[in-house]
Amino acid sequence: MQLKIALLGGDGIGPEVLAQSVKCLKAIEETFNHRFEFVEAPFGAIAMTGSGRPLPDETLALCQESDAILFGAIGALEYDNNPEAKVRPEQGLLRLRKELGLFASIRPIKMFPAFLENSPLKRNIVDHTDLVIFRELTGGIYFGKKTLSEDGTTASDLCTYSESEISRIAHLAFKAAKKRRKKVTLVDKANVLESSRLWRKTVTNIAQSYPDISFECLFIDNAAVQMMLNPRQFDVILTDNMFGDILSDQGSVILGSVGLLPSASVGLENAMFEPFHGSYPQAKGKNIANPVASILSSAMLLQHFGLDEEANAIVAAVHKSFVKKVVTTDVLGSSKYGTDYVGDFISENIVESDDNPSINDENIGLGKSTII
Repeated sequence: MQLKIALLGGDGIGPEVLAQSVKCLKAIEETFNHRFEFVEAPFGAIAMTGSGRPLPDETLALCQESDAILFGAIGALEYDNNPEAKVRPEQGLLRLRKELGLFASIRPIKMFPAFLENSPLKRNIVDHTDLVIFRELTGGIYFGKKTLSEDGTTASDLCTYSESEISRIAHLAFKAAKKRRKKVTLVDKANVLESSRLWRKTVTNIAQSYPDISFECLFIDNAAVQMMLNPRQFDVILTDNMFGDILSDQGSVILGSVGLLPSASVGLENAMFEPFHGSYPQAKGKNIANPVASILSSAMLLQHFGLDEEANAIVAAVHKSFVKKVVTTDVLGSSKYGTDYVGDFISENIVESDDNPSINDENIGLGKSTII
């Protein structure tokens, strides 16, 4: 297969972890006889130093013409520490999602057996955790009308959703559940918010079209508690933009590091793959950033194009790095290996399934043929 992949390293540790994903995809090229064309472009704060815009027109054009996008991270301290800044790097990410129609963020949270000791939660709570969050990505409060009074003392953010916006991601979530454990949990705040009541009404109606799928609704406050008490009860979580943002980060607590969580952002024509950690500017250039979330995001890219064996090969190599404790400082108490070494180890252990009988073992992490 031939694919053109746009590389948006972005800010902070983004370029460092993205480089490890590229290593792994090049190993996939060689091992499975594919051809990937990688094209880099500026994005985020680093792009603002040249153009004044976090998403230059040239970068957007590249993303629109590419088969897929691999993204690193976005954000810089000079903007985080300046509440008066009119333009922020994160605005580029919001615009990119909107321009490309990336309405669904797919965020798997999977506990690898070799990683149980890394979680701050008790083993009996997190063992066998395997859930995926479907977060609506281009609507809601993040994109609604925003106002600030002239005296700067009153502000508002409008949360708006349409039935069609809710329906398109709901169908994706139910279809994913059919390939998993056949359960969908809608997370909302329907006891307070009118937008949540529309979510509950719309998704409840859609659920009737999937009679083989178990469907339940939870308020966001209860869902947040349940994720910490018993994450194994969840299969597919469906929710809006803001609640999905919160629950995704909470999922990093289950695994013990935000550096382990990949994601895909998909639309009808475009797809972007990214770790959902931040830019971690304090670690920039120190070779300590965890590349696993980025590398697993590249596995999701392969899976998106039906390259399931190739995706499995990456996850098997990641699993081997866990077993051998070839990990970065944020996990398993290790301080021996850096970002580059972990990336090298994983890329060098990518092999075809015929050469590695453990690749399809259910304990490795993908299940039958799918990360999500």
